[in-house]
Amino acid sequence: MSETKKSNPWWREPWPWILMAGPAAAIVGCVITIGLAVQNFADQPITDGGSKRGLVIERSAAPAAGAPAVEDAS
Repeated sequence: MSETKKSNPWWREPWPWILMAGPAAAIVGCVITIGLAVQNFADQPITDGGSKRGLVIERSAAPAAGAPAVEDAS
């Protein structure tokens, strides 16, 4: 008297869902973090002596002591 166990489809088994839960939680956390960063910090000015031109941020060299600061007119 042999009994054969009928296998379930993969989506009815718990292990695929348990294994997919970790990466899915990481993706959701990443999306939330990026959303908060863009919402709260996207329009902050640069205050550490750099200048932003398009997507490039350049750090300006500190002028020597006693020398007048030269500004670029472009």
